Amino acid sequence: MSEPDPLAVKRYPFAPAHTPSANVTRSRTRVDAHVKVLDDDVVALAKERGIDALVYAPHFTRLPTIRRRAARFSDNDLTVVPAREVFTGDWGNRRHILVLGLDEPVPDYITFEAAMAEFERQDAAVLVPHPGFATISLTRPEIAAHAERLAAVETYNTKLLPHQNARTRQIAEATDQPGFGSSYAHLTGTVGEAWTEFDVDLDGVDAVVEAFREARPRTVVHRGGARHQLRGLVEFAHLAYENTWEKLDRQFLSGDEPTLPSNVAYEGRFNDVSVYSGTLSDYRPK
Repeated sequence: MSEPDPLAVKRYPFAPAHTPSANVTRSRTRVDAHVKVLDDDVVALAKERGIDALVYAPHFTRLPTIRRRAARFSDNDLTVVPAREVFTGDWGNRRHILVLGLDEPVPDYITFEAAMAEFERQDAAVLVPHPGFATISLTRPEIAAHAERLAAVETYNTKLLPHQNARTRQIAEATDQPGFGSSYAHLTGTVGEAWTEFDVDLDGVDAVVEAFREARPRTVVHRGGARHQLRGLVEFAHLAYENTWEKLDRQFLSGDEPTLPSNVAYEGRFNDVSVYSGTLSDYRPK
């Protein structure tokens, strides 16, 4: 696996208390644990920055599509892990959950409890992205209440401001949760700005998922310097677009919403736990 990057100046180690402390020299695996973009340029930049795996979880995209794209861009040098950032609850009170290791698709906009029950049924690794941020993230009390159902809490996100990242680390420590870090890249140039570094060679998608699920020891690392800070500010500014109703409306203009419970692909399995009636453009919470 990759050699450490000299620009990686901040490291936040995590080793669970129940992990044996035997010191064995091993390879390391660097996982950028949450990106929204994936193409040839993303892959090239990830490799240039020494990233070994990307967790690819684009918004409003069904799991089969994510899997196909992840497989297409994976090779011997880079593993792309298909994942979903599931939006639970309604648009105004949603909670984002990053889920790895799903066997079957799970839609957005079902109740939080229904989503968590489905993740448990599939034995998926459930991660908390950007905890405590705005109205879209799990709060500290919510994380504490569901601690046994969670695999990790994000403790560094390039998109967040310094005081927000400090708060995420405090939340993880207070709730005794493993940390993870990601670039949270919505823009190509941000890929590889932060990552989760495991002290073992993780060969393939299943190994990466298991490392999160089993709380393997890891270090959260991010690049440093003015360019890193600038990338974070550019990504933060991008939030203004990402979270507008106009963007959401554009996503669903066709009326064939790919990740709504009402989509035919889900065969009505989640109708009873949907927080909306009909299509999202109706905006009628039950």
